[in-house]
Amino acid sequence: MNEQRNLLLAIVVSVAILFGFQLVFSPRTMLPDEENEPAQTGITQTPTRDFVQSPPNDREDLSVPVDPSAERTVLLEEAARIPINPHEEGAAISGSIALKGARIDDVVLNRYQEEIEPNSPRIVMFSPLETALPYYADFGWVVDQGIEIELPDGETIWSADRDKLIPSQPVKLSWQNGQGLRFEREIAVDENYMFTITDRVINDGTRSLLLYPYGLISRTDEPDTLGFFILHEGPLGVFDGTLQELTYDDLRDNPAETVQSTGGWIGITDKYWLAALIPDQNIPMTGRFYYTNTGSREKFQVDYLLEGKPLAPAGRIEVTNRLFAGAKVVTLLDQYESDFGIARFDLAVDFGWFYFLTKPLFYLIHYLTGYLGNIGLAILSVTVIIKLIFFPLANKSYTAMSKLKKLQPEMMKLREQFGDDKVRLNQEMMALYKREGANPLAGCLPIVIQIPVFFALYKVLFVTIEMRHAPFYGWVQDLSAPDPTSIFNLFGLLPYTPPEFLAIGLWPLAMGFTMWLQQKLNPAPPDPTQARIMMLLPVVFTFLFARFAAGLVIYWTWNNVLSILQQWVIMRRMGVRA
Repeated sequence: MNEQRNLLLAIVVSVAILFGFQLVFSPRTMLPDEENEPAQTGITQTPTRDFVQSPPNDREDLSVPVDPSAERTVLLEEAARIPINPHEEGAAISGSIALKGARIDDVVLNRYQEEIEPNSPRIVMFSPLETALPYYADFGWVVDQGIEIELPDGETIWSADRDKLIPSQPVKLSWQNGQGLRFEREIAVDENYMFTITDRVINDGTRSLLLYPYGLISRTDEPDTLGFFILHEGPLGVFDGTLQELTYDDLRDNPAETVQSTGGWIGITDKYWLAALIPDQNIPMTGRFYYTNTGSREKFQVDYLLEGKPLAPAGRIEVTNRLFAGAKVVTLLDQYESDFGIARFDLAVDFGWFYFLTKPLFYLIHYLTGYLGNIGLAILSVTVIIKLIFFPLANKSYTAMSKLKKLQPEMMKLREQFGDDKVRLNQEMMALYKREGANPLAGCLPIVIQIPVFFALYKVLFVTIEMRHAPFYGWVQDLSAPDPTSIFNLFGLLPYTPPEFLAIGLWPLAMGFTMWLQQKLNPAPPDPTQARIMMLLPVVFTFLFARFAAGLVIYWTWNNVLSILQQWVIMRRMGVRA
């Protein structure tokens, strides 16, 4: 009996430790700045792939002086730019494209704010090279090492055929190198976050060339990350159908890593935002994760190089690639995956090990949200559905617990009679279980089976942007954030803001209370020490869950209430005092 009790206790405490570790796990710390030359070990070394060894813009990017106090808006106004979606009501993004370098380096997500307050600034996705935190995408061509030909770079001034970029009007940029080559770049954007970039080169000269298309995303300095071990933030990509994820620290340790693939994508992800390069899915590519450090600034870069395209005199070549820069809306990623054949694009959302559970749960919540009009109500409905699915298992669990509770007086008598003889006590206990048809382990197994479902739902609520800033009712205006109230300032009545570890809101208190109430319905452990530990668990879980997303706490509380009702009905039916 003690071993079985210890098994259940170990499971509960393990879950508590896991959540506690996630709660207090500190963000990854940046290494101190130092001179760090890219290691050459493992880098693809082919004569025609000099780009893979020395990407465009590396040297100039890190040599540009950055004034952290410089106003982003002023810098944008001073440069010649093509605005994106100017004065477009309800546009998903706005921003501009620099005519110098033809970079996509100014993207603002109009539908998302930094904070929940109405006057909070919009999310800035990309920023130009001269700003405090440069983050941009660039496309172009390179040639074999040793061939001297002028190609467009970060200093090239392009001309444009339009004065704005909107979904119904692509912009065509053009530039001539004075050596017989004309370069054209057509940039289109859809109603959401996908750019389509078509690069052309027309050869008006007499020289044959082999040009290689490339795309890159460059980010200066590591952004603020949550540092949770269950959430990936940083470089990632899908190559030949396989997801590869690297942390910022991984790149510091191994500054250049390449991978070959046909199709797929490569990018940099935050919790809710993604910048991803999507090359032509039918052309072999060399993808690369790259890092440089000048001692004062770090740069993290992802890029790809496609196979070379021969350009004969009087000929022309063309390549079409894409750039995603926006919010990781699951339905939108799935739509792009279907429309453009992008392999596993939905893996940009970190659904985790329980993908086969997490994604279906997301779509169930998404469907119910559309039907009920509130994601909080959808969570409550999903809880009921999960309870119905596990109803037979839960019935077995609660029936077993009820039998044990009914047998508790006899168990205590046996403990008093054979307390000093552990072997005889266990024999008498097993005989009692066999005689009454009770199975102590039957109450544990259904709980263990449901743990993956809980983690999958936790993942959905934690990583999907649909939960971000989603309101519930009453004081909960953001289901992705912790309950904003606290018992230690009388839920806002006192002009005092308690420290974070004391911010115990109403929903965490309700969760702890329902957990305690459910515990009272179960048979108490015969061992006094175990009983005291079990009594402390509702208090421990209340503090742990206080900093979890309110949506998860609401789910857990509602789940407890449904469990209590189900268990109470079973106990009454079996004649056990509840």
